[in-house]
Amino acid sequence: MNSIIKQIKIIPVLLLGLFLSNTVSAQQRLTLKEALNYAVQNSVKVRKAKLDIDGGKYKTQEVRAQALPQLTGNAGFNYNPVIGSLVFGGKQVRIGAKYDATAGVQLTQQLFNQQVFTGLKAAKTSESYYNLTAGLTEEQIIEQVANNYYQVLVNRQQLNVIDTNIKNVQVVEKVIGNQYKNGLARKIDVDRIKVNLTNLQNKREQTQNAIIQLENQLKYTMGMPVQTQITLPSTELNSNPILPAFTDSINTAGRTEMKLLDVQKELLSLQRKAYVAEYYPNISLIGNYTSKGQSDKFDLFKNKNTTAIWYDASAIGLSLKIPLFNGFLTRSKIRQAEVDLKKAEEDRRETTNTLNLAYENAKIELRNNISTINSQRQNVLLAQEIYNSTQNNYNNGLAALTDLLDTETALTEAQNSYTQALLNYKIAEIQLIKSNGNIKSLL
Repeated sequence: MNSIIKQIKIIPVLLLGLFLSNTVSAQQRLTLKEALNYAVQNSVKVRKAKLDIDGGKYKTQEVRAQALPQLTGNAGFNYNPVIGSLVFGGKQVRIGAKYDATAGVQLTQQLFNQQVFTGLKAAKTSESYYNLTAGLTEEQIIEQVANNYYQVLVNRQQLNVIDTNIKNVQVVEKVIGNQYKNGLARKIDVDRIKVNLTNLQNKREQTQNAIIQLENQLKYTMGMPVQTQITLPSTELNSNPILPAFTDSINTAGRTEMKLLDVQKELLSLQRKAYVAEYYPNISLIGNYTSKGQSDKFDLFKNKNTTAIWYDASAIGLSLKIPLFNGFLTRSKIRQAEVDLKKAEEDRRETTNTLNLAYENAKIELRNNISTINSQRQNVLLAQEIYNSTQNNYNNGLAALTDLLDTETALTEAQNSYTQALLNYKIAEIQLIKSNGNIKSLL
């Protein structure tokens, strides 16, 4: 009995431990690589694109089925209240009986149908299209997640800047408060520093809310439940980036976008061939077997003492269909398909130029941001030095409060400009990697 009581007492402790373990496991630390791999596996867009691949395979099976033998069965039953007759040699001969039933099967096999054969090629090409679309979707998700990831890091760094500024202002507030008590400071100075502190605290709250929203957007893009608590290591944001090596041009033909356009053009070409195939004849092999029974009594399906007469019939033959004239409908379809092919070629030319433009712009952005980061880093150090000097002068009565607040504002702006330059660099770096067709290397 005592052992049972002890076990019952242990249960709450076990439940508490289980709750705590779930709480800890809910805190997920995500590096950029982990976030990207999670997104590739769980993003709704990526998963739907992969389902399209399966759908493309089933579409191919659907088209292939048209080239396979088609077997159908048929059955029927009739009651004939008035039976027809024919006249032979001046005598009327009744044809049929009051009741008749039929049952049979028919086999049809396409021997030559150019539309079906072209459709089968198009279906196979569509599988490549869906594979490429899934790959492009993955690349787009990788780009979005990486951008969102760095936006969270930069905003968190800005939050650290605000926290540092709040601490600095609180120190000044304490100094001014003591000075005011001793009659060495004015009431307006106390009020101004309080206003400044309140503004910083409000800004901190706004930044904190912005971080939560950015984290939720990151988790949403990844396909992660937004309730999940995540932490991002600050080391992912490199504060000393190095300018990568550039090439004069990129291989646009290797980009997924270009491959996708090539497949689309191939599909349009096959569509044109399918329209041309409407001019071709269709040849099919047809075979059927039918069994028919007749009787004046409702005893067609009895096994004994039946009056029904059953007989069989079968046939094997060829069916030929030759299109002769359809009001130039096919010709109009072919010409429309040719226009679509020309538009696809223009799309390809435009996309090539767009990809080259993105690469050149990414190079310019990286150069600019490297320069901005270096200058802003020096600017932050200088602003910090000026702030420290002004604070010291203020404490010694050699500087006005306005000068101190101005230098604090200048320091904040310099720090924010520096972190923004880091973000701009990372986004430009992602664009450069994407332009080279190596976005999946981030995985």
